[in-house]
Amino acid sequence: MKVIQWFPGHMAKAMRMMEENLRLCDAVVIVLDARVPAASYNARIADMVGGKPVLYLLNKGDLADGGASEALARIKESGREAMKISASSPAFCRPLMAQMEALVAGKRERYAQKGTVRPMRFLVAGIPNTGKSTVINLLSGGRKAQVGDKAGVTRSKQWVKCGAFELLDTPGTMPPALADQRLARRLAYVGSVNDDILDKEEVALALLEELFEKYPERLKERYSIEGGTPLEMYETLCARRGFVLRGGEYDYARGALALLDDFRKGRLGKVCLDGAEDLHLAGLC
Repeated sequence: MKVIQWFPGHMAKAMRMMEENLRLCDAVVIVLDARVPAASYNARIADMVGGKPVLYLLNKGDLADGGASEALARIKESGREAMKISASSPAFCRPLMAQMEALVAGKRERYAQKGTVRPMRFLVAGIPNTGKSTVINLLSGGRKAQVGDKAGVTRSKQWVKCGAFELLDTPGTMPPALADQRLARRLAYVGSVNDDILDKEEVALALLEELFEKYPERLKERYSIEGGTPLEMYETLCARRGFVLRGGEYDYARGALALLDDFRKGRLGKVCLDGAEDLHLAGLC
C-alpha cells in the first residue's frame, strides 16, 4: 500500500503560528477523535505546549464504542486531564466548560489576588477533522468558527469570545512524518487525511480487513460479508450495493466511496480502532 504522508506548507506555517500564540494562552485543549484516539494524537503539539495545563478531548464520542471509554480511562491514569464528548450535542457544553474552568482555576485566583480580571485564554488544537471548530461552536453557542467534514477547513487562526474564556481556533496540523502507517491508515479512514492524496481503493481494502478483524458482524449485517480475502470482501460489497459496470466488472471506485462514507457517518455502528498498545506507542499512556 502506498505510504500515507500529508504535511502541506500551510501546516508548517500553522505550527509556527501556534508556537507564537501559546504565550498568549493560559491553557490548551487538544482535540482527539474518540474512534482513533492514539492515531489522532500529534505529539508535536503536546511537546510544544510545555508546562501549560492541557485538557484532552475525545470528541465524536457518539461514533465510538466502549473502546473509547477504555482509552479515556488509560489517558486519565497517566495523569492527564481528559474527557469524552460529542461536540455536536449541546448537552456537553456545561460539563466541558466546568472542566476547562477547573483547569485554570488556580491561575484565575492568582490573577484575582493581584487585582487583575481578564478572560482565561485557551488554544484549541489537534489534527484535521477532529472537530476543533465544532467544539468552539459548542462553547460559544453558535457557528462562530468554520466547520466542515473535509480535512483542512480551518486555514487561519480565529479568536472567539466565550463567556469567561477566549478561544483560539487553529488549523489542523499533522506530524511532519507519519511513522506508523497502521495509525496513518486509520486517520485516512476517519477523514483526517485529505482524500485527494489517497488511493481510496487501497484504503477501502485496508479498512475492510481491519473491520473484519474487529467487527465482523457489522460487515455481515450491512454488506452480507462473511469472510474471504480483502479483495473478495470488497467484491461482495460491490455486488451487494449494485456497483457493477458494463461487462460485469465491479465498480471499485464507487465501492470505496460508499464504504468510507458508511464508516465515517456511523452507519457501520460505533467503533474504536485503537487499543492499549496503540495508546502506549503514541505516548498517551
